[in-house]
Amino acid sequence: MKSNECLNESEKHRTRLVVICSPTATGKTRLAIELAEAVGGEIVNADSLQVYRYLDIGTAKPTREERARVPHHLIDVVDPDEEFNAAIYAGQARAVIDRLADAGKPVFVVGGTGLYIRALLQGIIETPPVDENIRNYYKGLRDRFGRQYIYGLLEQRDPQAARRINVNDSVRVIRALEVLDQSGQSIVEMQRNHLFADCPYDVCKIGLTVERAELKERIAFRSAKMMEAGLIEEVRGLLAQGYSPDIKPLQSLGYKQVVDFIHGINDRERTLDLVVRETWRYAKRQMTWFLADKTIRWFTPDQYQAIQKTVESFLNIKISIRTNEPV
Repeated sequence: MKSNECLNESEKHRTRLVVICSPTATGKTRLAIELAEAVGGEIVNADSLQVYRYLDIGTAKPTREERARVPHHLIDVVDPDEEFNAAIYAGQARAVIDRLADAGKPVFVVGGTGLYIRALLQGIIETPPVDENIRNYYKGLRDRFGRQYIYGLLEQRDPQAARRINVNDSVRVIRALEVLDQSGQSIVEMQRNHLFADCPYDVCKIGLTVERAELKERIAFRSAKMMEAGLIEEVRGLLAQGYSPDIKPLQSLGYKQVVDFIHGINDRERTLDLVVRETWRYAKRQMTWFLADKTIRWFTPDQYQAIQKTVESFLNIKISIRTNEPV
């Protein structure tokens, strides 16, 4: 029987990928840049918000200096009001990876969007096609009663899906409800039962784990730095360009809270508190997602040498990292 784990398949001549995936603020970007730079590799983004142009500060995109050190792909590829999802991501990422593999470049896939990583490595699960009547019904409920209301419906009917979806992500909430209505099955169960046969790569997954108290501190520090760096001005600029505050990227973590600030709903201090709180909640959901993946090898940020040896063994390349400081 064919294994359902990409890493364990015995097929030869497949592209090797190093995947660095863990919750926000754990140091993925710095680690990936150090590793990729040391071996002449390139990075494929796996963050669902960094694909959007103009969303820089709130998505913690790699800086120009960092991107000058190591080429990054699938950053700034669509405008904020353009459609982008896991299926589109998987198609574009696979095309990039094929080009890099043909050029002999080691490939590092880096990000915290578990759905995008799974779509890339394991394919898209087959869910029922969209039924516009059902979709419009839930959209009507959302427009009439708000996002919290339809999220409450999902919590009641499919709590395991609700635990994995942000309360403000009404697109995914509605899709989960649609799938439940059409199939009688949770979208989470469908994902769990997916055979993962569509896996063209050999994969080494690296995860960074940080103690809860330290991660909370990292999140608070980074959120404050984002505000200082001009997150509010970034959002004002997006609105000035004519983008609706209701588009998906502006309803995402950090941006939604700043939109509310601009509209006078909360003051600056309260806005920062909300960003920190919601980021922490998001990090916990990410950790739940990644801990379910038993193929991830976990390290603390100060375990540079152990990470280095793991990647060296997988790629069969000698690595000389410039720094041994924690990420």
